Amino acid sequence: MTHSGFRATTEAVLSSNRGMTPTPHAPGADTEQRLTELEIKASYADDLLDTLNQLVARQQEQIDLLLREVGRLRQQGDPQAAPAVRNLRDELPPHY
Repeated sequence: MTHSGFRATTEAVLSSNRGMTPTPHAPGADTEQRLTELEIKASYADDLLDTLNQLVARQQEQIDLLLREVGRLRQQGDPQAAPAVRNLRDELPPHY
């Protein structure tokens, strides 16, 4: 999921919260309506949680891939080609 997809999902959940208005505790149909609204909110929250879990799993796979790539690139490099410590005074520009 792209960042914009995450934002759209988050906005959908937040907009579903806006529809809930505080009402006094009244028995009957009002309680049923409130219960239905809470179930809908819980459903959106579950969906968002699943989406975020998938996103985190994909990001971890990308991190693992990048770490392997960095390790491979380090192995390909010549360790004696790069000096251990560089002194910037030794690297004066040509006009000095």
